[in-house]
Amino acid sequence: MIGLIAKKTGMSQVILDNGNVVPVTLLKVEPNVVTQVKSQDKEGYDAIQIGSGASKKYAKPLKGHLKELDAKILKEIRLPEASKDLKVGNKIDLNNFEVGDKVVVTGVSKGKGFAGTIKRHNFRSGPSGHGHDHHRQPGSIGAMGMPRVHKGKRMAGHMGVDTVTTKNVPIVLIDTKEKILAVKGSVPGANNNWVLIKKA
Repeated sequence: MIGLIAKKTGMSQVILDNGNVVPVTLLKVEPNVVTQVKSQDKEGYDAIQIGSGASKKYAKPLKGHLKELDAKILKEIRLPEASKDLKVGNKIDLNNFEVGDKVVVTGVSKGKGFAGTIKRHNFRSGPSGHGHDHHRQPGSIGAMGMPRVHKGKRMAGHMGVDTVTTKNVPIVLIDTKEKILAVKGSVPGANNNWVLIKKA
């Protein structure tokens, strides 16, 4: 088993056998389908492409790529070597995971719009007294000796909508009937966002 595409449905809590209450993120996992198997000989690297969900209408290039398969979202997973077992059309489901397994979850973080340096980079604010006029300004962005702004300077700008990976997240609960996977703690992204789950 390589990985699964899931949809984040929200957060809840689970009471363990010892009485501890654990916050969990609920991930809806429909059966994934293998849409492409890439090999070292043809593409230059070994990987599989998996898909999940179904769309009412497909663009012509995607329809030609999928042929008879249904997949609203596609993700590619690199492999150390080509998998002989997996073929196009094979299904991957929750049966490959067990409670207690640690997984790596990758998603797109929430967008926060245009943010200043204090919120975006945890800069300190200036003095807050009435005698000062630089409460939340970023301050100097360069020196006179080299009159330019260096690349990578931390400044105000668009915050969020980044690909974020959370590692070593333990699985707390698996419900194969409802196709729900519950992992401990938070997972990047908003509700109804797609995430990729891989075994750690």
